[in-house]
Amino acid sequence: MLDISVAYNRYKFLGNEFLSWLWYVMEHEPDRLNAVTDDNIQFTIGNRMVLENAAHNASETVTIKGDDAGLEEGILALRKGAFVTELNLMIAEDEKQWQFTIKGESLNITGLKVPESGRIETREDIEGAVLEKIFLYEKIMGWIDAVYAFFLGVRLSSEWDDVVIPQIKKWILQ
Repeated sequence: MLDISVAYNRYKFLGNEFLSWLWYVMEHEPDRLNAVTDDNIQFTIGNRMVLENAAHNASETVTIKGDDAGLEEGILALRKGAFVTELNLMIAEDEKQWQFTIKGESLNITGLKVPESGRIETREDIEGAVLEKIFLYEKIMGWIDAVYAFFLGVRLSSEWDDVVIPQIKKWILQ
């Protein structure tokens, strides 16, 4: 059995590959994400993305920030061999919207904003409000788990090398 630190360092690239793949899928196959989650949700890139390229013993970091920021620099960084290491996502379901940042190395979620819950008017409403917040947190975690599990299935299949990688390369080089 691997020591936890050895395993972490050996497989931390998977999270960065996941975020890079997720960006591709959001741009080219968004319906695939709905099929994975069994819900009618919309994944969109939020207001921040970090890409890193650690090739040739030098580290290059590209950070794209802003609500209307173009992602051309991100595509250029991908062409040079970078991976997405942080991605701010917005997920919408009907009128509800979640926003958070996910880090590729550890798949930590930070800055999670969940949709507004009902107003608390009496002491009896407190329990219902807490349960509603828990439900909203669990929902987002379930979606991320489902999409990551789907990614791992693709990543470990022959489809990754035969289909996915050529499609992503074609997207990057357009």
